[in-house]
Amino acid sequence: MKIMSIDYGDARTGIAVCDRTEFIASPIGTIEERDFLKLVQKVAYMAQQYEVKEIVVGLPLNMNGSKGPRAEKSEMFANALNQATDIPVNMWDERLTTVSAHNILNETNVRGKKRKAVVDTVSATLILEGYLELRRKKKEKEKEKEKEN
Repeated sequence: MKIMSIDYGDARTGIAVCDRTEFIASPIGTIEERDFLKLVQKVAYMAQQYEVKEIVVGLPLNMNGSKGPRAEKSEMFANALNQATDIPVNMWDERLTTVSAHNILNETNVRGKKRKAVVDTVSATLILEGYLELRRKKKEKEKEKEKEN
């Protein structure tokens, strides 16, 4: 099943999609849009174009697990996207995803304007990779239970 992940931002929003086998998460770009409703429409259109069956929106929780203003905005975005599409929208704890994205960009020596343009897309890809890993582990546990029965 194709799944899309979103690293929501006020100015730039990163998007990634996995293949139908849920094996490879690939960055597909960044949407630069400050208008909330236009962004929702653009993401909904992309989800339709990529034929995704599920959407995962990064939830930037505080390190103690509480929700701050960014997390609340991300939830508002997810709710609006859920209303704009008939595709299930889930939230994913994305703590430290942006830090990891910056570390990856440091290792690959991506700097300046290039970095700004891709950091959100890299973050979206990391969000999706984490989500796919959880799905794989759940499937493995289900298979183990079936074997036991």
